[in-house]
Amino acid sequence: MPLSEELRRAIGELGYTHPTPVQQAVFEPASRGHDLVVQARTGTGKTASFGLPLVDSLVRRNQPSTQALILCPTRELALQVHRELEALSKYRSISVVAIYGGAPMSRQIEQLKTGAQIVVGTPGRVLDHLQRETLSPSQIRVCILDESDEMLSMGFLPQITEILTYLPSPHQTLLFSATLPPDIQRIAETRLKEPVFLTLSGDHIGALEVQHLTYFSMYDKLDDLLRLIEVEDPESAIIFCNTKDETKRVAGALDKRGYSAEWLNADLAQSDREKVMESTRRSHIRFLVCTDVASRGIDISHLTHVINFDFPESPEAYVHRTGRTGRAGRTGTAISLVTPGDIGFLYMLRLTYKIVPIERQLPTKAELRTREELDLVQMFAQAFESRNHHADDIMLARRLLTHESVEAVVAGLLRDHLGTRSDANASASETRRSRLPKPLICPSPPKAKSADGAALSDRQPKSNATRIVNLPSEPSPPEATLAADRETASSRAKPKPGSYKPTLEATTVAEPIESEFEFKYTVGGSDPKVLPLDQIGLASEPRIQVSKDKYRAQPSERNRSTDDTREIFVGIGRRDGVGSDEVLALLTRNAIPRSAVLYVNVRHHHTFVGIRESSFEAALRTLDGSELSGRTTRAEPARSGRD
Repeated sequence: MPLSEELRRAIGELGYTHPTPVQQAVFEPASRGHDLVVQARTGTGKTASFGLPLVDSLVRRNQPSTQALILCPTRELALQVHRELEALSKYRSISVVAIYGGAPMSRQIEQLKTGAQIVVGTPGRVLDHLQRETLSPSQIRVCILDESDEMLSMGFLPQITEILTYLPSPHQTLLFSATLPPDIQRIAETRLKEPVFLTLSGDHIGALEVQHLTYFSMYDKLDDLLRLIEVEDPESAIIFCNTKDETKRVAGALDKRGYSAEWLNADLAQSDREKVMESTRRSHIRFLVCTDVASRGIDISHLTHVINFDFPESPEAYVHRTGRTGRAGRTGTAISLVTPGDIGFLYMLRLTYKIVPIERQLPTKAELRTREELDLVQMFAQAFESRNHHADDIMLARRLLTHESVEAVVAGLLRDHLGTRSDANASASETRRSRLPKPLICPSPPKAKSADGAALSDRQPKSNATRIVNLPSEPSPPEATLAADRETASSRAKPKPGSYKPTLEATTVAEPIESEFEFKYTVGGSDPKVLPLDQIGLASEPRIQVSKDKYRAQPSERNRSTDDTREIFVGIGRRDGVGSDEVLALLTRNAIPRSAVLYVNVRHHHTFVGIRESSFEAALRTLDGSELSGRTTRAEPARSGRD
């Protein structure tokens, strides 16, 4: 991407090495000043998709006035966007200020007076500052509506409409939304000028990739929740309730049972909300219990489960809730407690989004007893697995296991060791319940280099959304000049004639996870017409080759497999939690040269690895029988002609 060196340096420190599809699609039309309507699911890198063009060219750093306004539905999202934009603008000397309700007005006024060039805020507080004239809109050239559908569902349409009347004309508007309801369409038609529609996979697509389970609750729903959590034993989860009182009741019951749980609703003071969110991000909290309103804008990428204690009253709410798990190629599970009164909502979900959850029965007493036994077994395993055992003891244990009275002997030893069984059960269960989510740890990747040879990053990309890990040793030189950046335009190459078509009205792009996806473009209001990506200025690695009805992502010419390349089939994929970075790290740890690994193509059920012939046998031995994401791998030479 044609980015300034300062921005590349900041991106390197953040650990990004390859743009996500939404970042790739948005950058050029946004940089050229087009109005955009972007539909993309939650957790796909939308903040950076508008942050990159903002920081790189749309905001003039030598102009101290407010030039960009970003509206967010919640304080949490505003703070999150503020943090990411600050990180991106670290070396560009651009001032970013967050303004939101619940924080002191006087401090925000002082921050705005010092020359905030980018303002991120919630609609109510932004409108308040505009009415007080403490925020001057006269130099605002870009307005971004983030999570637009969420803002409309929260009743912010009147405030948004009034805010837009304050902004000078003309100005550029970027509208981001996980879904495109009629109200969003109307805003696009009435407020935006010849907008470009970029439609990537929405939240409903992400929801289809999550495992959906329902448990029918007929009596005490809170007791049923505790029972299913005992058996499901989720590593980390958001639990949704429909009322504020329920969040406190559920969090209190979980805490009393020994789980690390906190509640989040509109009654919580802003300082306490920020503490809860920070603890959740740092994996210090296992269960976050909240309402829909309180959860909006929350971005926690490592959640394994979403639990609906109260079933949502609309299919869209269900999609938004469950879209918070299974992000960036990870597996995810959505669990719902369904009462007789929820049957209609469940039926509407099936009709609207074709989501048919698997029906399960609540855990029985026998299953709860099995859980207690597993807790004891795990307690013994953890207590003795790290000890150095004498060879004589190992030999005696093996002989004992072959004796016909082994069960009686082991039962006697357990009774002598454990004493009162109930106390042992309680201790083992307490240990399991107090377990916290695993912190996110990424292995160090090979260093990418900038044009002057400096290392860009010592950290791994945060997302596994990229289909192929195949980075060149140095990035390609920029090909396009962003005319809005007068400070750096002279140092960049001129744009290719016709590299972007301003008449583009609609684009459908799928995230490059699988090897095949469909694209459709409508140009100038005509019938759908096939266009390769390089004709609309979105071409990037991996290049897209066009066929009549399908588009297949292939490596570019310089990375294409040659006669010197072999391919390995590995029998695990994204559904098992495997990422391309993990496969690459395993190979390099086992003395496979980084230059010998041409690509790592992680699919849903399996993975393909391209290897140089000279390292093929060693890589095959490494991948066959190793452990990835807790699973023992099976690897074999890939069959020719595979899809």
